[in-house]
Amino acid sequence: MGRWDKGRGVRWREGMVNLWCALMSSVPGLQPTDGKMEMQWCLFPAAIFLLSVANGGTLADSEALSNEQYSAVGSRPTSLTLNSTASPTVTNPTSSPRTLRTPLQTTAPPDPLTTTSSRGKPQKRRRKERKPKEENSEEDVGHEKSKSGAATKGLECPPLGLESLRVDDNQLRASSVQRPGLGAHRGRLNIQSGIEEGDLYDGAWCAQHQDRQQWLEMDAVEMTLFTAVILQGRSSVWSWDWVETYKVQLSNDSIHWVPCMNGSQEMVFEGNRDQYTPVLGALATPTVARYLRINPQTWYINGTVCLRAEILGCRVPGRSEGQRHEADSGSKDGLDFRHHNYMEMRKLMREVSQQCPDITRIYTIGKSYNGLKLYVMEISDNPGKHELGEPEFRYIANMHGNEVLGRELLLNLMQYMCREYKRGNQRIVRLVTETRIHLLPSMNPDGYETAYEKGSELSGWALGRYSVEGIDLNHNFPDLNNILWDAQEVAAWGKTKVPNHYVPIPEYYTKEEAMVAPETRAVISWMQDIPFVLSASLHGGELVVVYPHDCTKDWAPKEYTASPDDSFFRWLATVYASTNLAMLNPDRRMCHVDDFQRTRNIVNGGAWHTVPGSMGDFSYFHTNCFEVTVELSCDKYPHVSELPQEWENNKESLLIYMEQVHRGIKGVVRDKMTRRGLADAIIKVEDHDHDIRTAADGDYWRLLNPGEYRVVAWAEGYLPAARSCRVGMEARATPCDFHLVKTPLQRLKDIRAKGGKVPQDLQLRLRALRFRKLRVTTKVLNQRREKQQQQQRRKA
Repeated sequence: MGRWDKGRGVRWREGMVNLWCALMSSVPGLQPTDGKMEMQWCLFPAAIFLLSVANGGTLADSEALSNEQYSAVGSRPTSLTLNSTASPTVTNPTSSPRTLRTPLQTTAPPDPLTTTSSRGKPQKRRRKERKPKEENSEEDVGHEKSKSGAATKGLECPPLGLESLRVDDNQLRASSVQRPGLGAHRGRLNIQSGIEEGDLYDGAWCAQHQDRQQWLEMDAVEMTLFTAVILQGRSSVWSWDWVETYKVQLSNDSIHWVPCMNGSQEMVFEGNRDQYTPVLGALATPTVARYLRINPQTWYINGTVCLRAEILGCRVPGRSEGQRHEADSGSKDGLDFRHHNYMEMRKLMREVSQQCPDITRIYTIGKSYNGLKLYVMEISDNPGKHELGEPEFRYIANMHGNEVLGRELLLNLMQYMCREYKRGNQRIVRLVTETRIHLLPSMNPDGYETAYEKGSELSGWALGRYSVEGIDLNHNFPDLNNILWDAQEVAAWGKTKVPNHYVPIPEYYTKEEAMVAPETRAVISWMQDIPFVLSASLHGGELVVVYPHDCTKDWAPKEYTASPDDSFFRWLATVYASTNLAMLNPDRRMCHVDDFQRTRNIVNGGAWHTVPGSMGDFSYFHTNCFEVTVELSCDKYPHVSELPQEWENNKESLLIYMEQVHRGIKGVVRDKMTRRGLADAIIKVEDHDHDIRTAADGDYWRLLNPGEYRVVAWAEGYLPAARSCRVGMEARATPCDFHLVKTPLQRLKDIRAKGGKVPQDLQLRLRALRFRKLRVTTKVLNQRREKQQQQQRRKA
């Protein structure tokens, strides 16, 4: 037959497809039951027949795949509903042989119960899950409606990665630029500007000229089925700029462009009516090409041509040798990589607990404002019990409801640790048997549900961040920093000392009318019930590890504010950052305005920006627990397709950070006579102006870097004891126990309380102490009297 003629072959195949479907529709019983002439039921048999006849026909590199060809040769089927007739071929108005053929017209948005949703997970028709009798009915309120969420037209394909930075700066071009800080590289969805809005870090692409000839162009590098564009206005505290309408153009060579059509007319998309809300513009006809341009038509009357964007599309597989496929990247762990709403999260946690009942326990620490329970997964070889000498560790995620990656990572971590423990992975077995681990995947479930309804691309930068009451939970804890610093400043004048730990919660904070979220109250109560040693709070929107203090002194907006354990906090931050694959990438660009690679991806909270009332500072001042904040990703709400790679980026970091709870010293403080553990005994480390206290059984853990330390243990009614404790380089805590002896006065009180007789040796010791105290007071009185006499002589 010779070499297949590609141009005539395409048209011949289109005609044969229509003929095949017409023949199939005439057969009784094979017509669509809803009366619509849809093509899915006949397209694939036709495609198989036509490809066999074509005998290896291929498209030229300059020719775009039409939608039906993509469905036939691609590895992933399209979910679009097609007409039974093809639209006219649109060619460029030049003599160039490079053409872009448009696909068949779409007729209706896909059914959210049968097609792929914005979270990339096929939705199946099923009965509503029957709620177990033991569950409270308020948990289910408002969550069924979010299951289908954002199954919106145009969201079947994932974002190409402007927001997540998978699209490089050199893939973006623009017709003109106001200044370097408003260049094409800043035209990314949800990118944030600095307060000063300098020349390099503004919050959008802005054109120099205010006319309809301006455009922002993206090179997808590979042939891509473009499905939608998402637009946003400029991030700025000084300017209001957004695009109200725009057009979209497509090309295979960035020279010859074809407008996006809606039937016979050029399509005009609705843009923004404010700066921040993402607006989806779905292409009427999803089209395969390499380049896409956004061409603003109108903009805010008092503003300029400025926008931030994301582009959605599916890569066309098999176009070139060595091409990257989506399936090649990600994880091989086989975990449940998807976004879980409240009901799905609860179900997954229950499944993990059923798979590993010997090492897991699910409990709740309270409820959200809307009545959703704050679930915690405990992983330990003896769940439900604090074991002597075993440190308590916690991860907290989803404090800001729209920062969802930490939530999914903790759900992945539960599955992974359960599976690996059963497989006998010695690292996981050691963690489970030597540590009591608590995982709180969602501290703000109400906010998450709000963001989940919009989906990963349309939730925006702030939707769902706050609690239902509008409270930022990371500013909602008591500000103990300034209470302590003020007390220390006052005490310095009198040359006295104030406690440097367990700073009490101020009275105003405990009142009913105090603006304290129920989620915050639940976490504070949780912290007081369990003697946590180490913690991390998982956030999103940046790529950096933040260590205390978060709040600056004297209300400075930005100032390095070191804690007494600054060196160990820097170690903790470095451990996580130096094992995180995304942070380690030397070629990655900064997320927004801060280049944290200069500081090795760690930063002091106060040096970044002050956060009074943060959970990390409260944890350090009010409990024994050291806590850092991990900003996991530039994208607060990554698309479901990115979750496997994000797990791989963070898996080692999550594990090795937990292992740091075994650094420093540990031990038990006991009564020397009874061998009973002493609760609330104070552990002081020389040259470290931050003490800790023992747990109920008298055990303690003090996180320290390698070195030699003089440690003092003291409890009320006991004489202090001191000893030297050496911390080695290995990740294993050094045992450092104390046995305290009661003071004679305390012994006397105990004996008298029991109605017993005071031993003679104790009577003699008390007498000696009284004489010693008498001598000291006599000496002081004599010195004072002599000083007064000298002053009287001078006056005389």
